[in-house]
Parts: sequence; C-alpha cells; structure tokens
Amino acid sequence: MYEKFFGLRENPFRINPDPRYAFMTSGAREALAGMTYGIQARRGIIVLTGEVGTGKTTLLNMLMQWLRKQRAATAFVFNTQLNVNDLLDYMMADFGIPCESQSKGQMLMRLNRWLLDRHYAGEPVVLVVDEAQNLSPQLLEEIRLLTNMETSTEKLLQIILSGQLELEIKLRHPLLRQLRQRVTLHCRTSRLSMEETRGYIAQRLLVAGANGKELFSSEAIERVHMHACGIPRLINVLCDHALIIAFADNRAPVLPHVVDEVAREFGVSGGEPEASDAMREENSLETDALLQDLVKSWNRDRQPSPVNVEPKVKTV
Repeated sequence: MYEKFFGLRENPFRINPDPRYAFMTSGAREALAGMTYGIQARRGIIVLTGEVGTGKTTLLNMLMQWLRKQRAATAFVFNTQLNVNDLLDYMMADFGIPCESQSKGQMLMRLNRWLLDRHYAGEPVVLVVDEAQNLSPQLLEEIRLLTNMETSTEKLLQIILSGQLELEIKLRHPLLRQLRQRVTLHCRTSRLSMEETRGYIAQRLLVAGANGKELFSSEAIERVHMHACGIPRLINVLCDHALIIAFADNRAPVLPHVVDEVAREFGVSGGEPEASDAMREENSLETDALLQDLVKSWNRDRQPSPVNVEPKVKTV
C-alpha cells in the first residue's frame, strides 16, 4: 500500500517469520549457537523459551535452513493439539518414513531402525516442536521416551522444544522431573533494548529497499520502543500502521504522535503483559490435573490383573 510512497520494494514490517529480516542481537546469536551446538554434539533435548513475539519461530526457521545445509533429516511439528498416535504419525510422515501399520509399537520399531540407519550414515535427525507449552503431559512423556532411542554413546534423535514462558513452568512440575533432567541445553529469547529497537527498525527498512531516507523520527522510534516494550512482533505492528497513517496524510517521516495514535488504536501500552499470577495459577492447576490423570493411568497399567481363586470344597 505505502511501499512506493516511501521508496520501498516490499512491506518491511510483516509479522511472518522471514529469516531475511532476522535481527541478530547477542541474545539471539547465543540462542542459535546453543541449538546448533546441541545438535552437533547430539545432546538430546534442547529447550528454547521466550515471551510471545520475541522471535522464537524466526530462530527456528534459521535453524531449519542450517539443518538443510547439513543434510539433516528434520520433522517440524507446529500444531501441538495432537494425541500420541497423531504425533507419531505426523513425525513419521514428515521424516518420510514409510510405515503401513498404525500400531504404535510397529511405528516405534520402524522409527528406531530408520534412526539407526541414519546414524550409521552420519546423518543427524532432528525433531522440532513449536508451541510446546501446549503439549499435554502425556505427549511430553512420550517425547521423553523417544530419547531412549540411542546407541551406547549417542542419542539417535535430537529434539528441540520451543515455547512460551509457560513451558518453563510446566517443566518445573515434580512429576515431569524425568523430562526436565533430559534437557541438556536451555536457550532463551528476550526483548530488545532501546538501541536494539533502533537497529531492528533500520535493518528491516534496509532489507525492504530503503535508500537511507529517514522514515521514522528519532522520537517516534523511542515511542515505538516504549509502547512495544522491546517485543519485535509489536514493533512490527506499530511501525506498519504508523507508515499507513503517514502515507494517508502524505507526510514523512513518521512523527511521535502518529505512533501514539496507533498504540491507542491497538490498545498497546508498555508491551503485552506477562501472564498474571491468576493465569499462571490456572495453568498450573490444569497441568496438575492432567499430570494426576497420567499418574493414575500409569498406576492402573502397572497393577497386576486380579486372579479369581475358587475356594476349595471340602469333601467328606
């Protein structure tokens, strides 16, 4: 809409996770380096967490590009509203593993043989699960059990669990301590500082074709940082709509009052708040209930079947 007016080739503030627009802060570089190291060292389970909109999916897309260059086999799960069989079926299909049977046991046996073949061929295998904070305790336990597929020295399957801060809360639950103990690396994304916000906006404009012309006043960028509180996704929303208003007014650069107007329109003030204590408590109670159901199920499976013994009849 406004690209031609501002001398841009494309919209610089789309919220889709395009790796071309990745702004690598020191924290983002550290998180990406941690994930690549963990995969190369075959460390097993790696966790990536961060607040909503802080670039987790963008980092995962960059990681997937790197994995393709390493000729790694990958599966990317982006919908976590699955049951155990759905997860196995999706994973097998994304890895390209043919399996005629829908039996869980048969799928696991086929997966294990395939992982061994990849291991002997020197090809890493990586399962990436996005939005992992929504995984049920049953699925988290199933993922932990997948790490039991190993040789005497190395894990056959590398797993990355990426999610919001609620994932950290869920993993701290005592009944998930076995999974937590399997996490070998924990990487995090964070909000941008004021200077990082300036660099983030400048880089996105440059990638989109800006020729050096000032499109945002210095004060407007300060207001963007204040309202978005350093969250990249909110920075994109504010900047995109501020440019639309400036285009409609036939005026450049964007001024502070325009950013304030967009922030009021979208109800953005100081960034999206973290989950309240009440919400965290509600999530914790829900997780507790699911975990208790899981424990009851395990206990039922472990109990021996009752044996009916007929009383002996005394004969005279």
